[in-house]
Amino acid sequence: MTTNFNKLALPLVLMGIMALTRFDHFGSAFSLPDASLAVFFLAGMGFSSLWFFALLLLEAGMIDYLAITQFSVSDFCISPAYVCLIPTYAAMWFSGRYCSIFKALRFADSFKTFGLATIATTVAFVVSNGSFYVLSDRFGQLSWTQYLTQSAQYYPLYLSAALIYIVIGLAIVKLWKATHQIATVES
Repeated sequence: MTTNFNKLALPLVLMGIMALTRFDHFGSAFSLPDASLAVFFLAGMGFSSLWFFALLLLEAGMIDYLAITQFSVSDFCISPAYVCLIPTYAAMWFSGRYCSIFKALRFADSFKTFGLATIATTVAFVVSNGSFYVLSDRFGQLSWTQYLTQSAQYYPLYLSAALIYIVIGLAIVKLWKATHQIATVES
């Protein structure tokens, strides 16, 4: 019973977090920063099924569609580059999959996971921003160097939001595992 509950609860929690945060990428006074990168990373750590990856992609697209059509969110980022969110999120998912070997969540494992999450988030930033520059046709005569200079200012927020969510997620998992080990020992 508990195993089936866990297999259902975690995906629903991750999907709920994405649904609650995806409307504003960096957050505002009224909303949290987008947790999508962390959701894909943590989902990759917890689930090997590519069906869940596809379901998260579908959810992200549906949220964006609803945000634009129903909640007046700007469609500035919707361009031919939007399809490059697939490799962006795949970088997070597959890094999470690789990190799933660090199940013990000891300090060394956590350090490796944090390092790989940092690399994956950096790759995701380069893929999403680079493809937007190349494919969106929104930057006219802006050179690649000028674009990199302008977009680099967003990297710290992009990275920190993803890593904070990932650290919180891993801390919750570690706490959950510890409480369940104690409960098992006491039974």
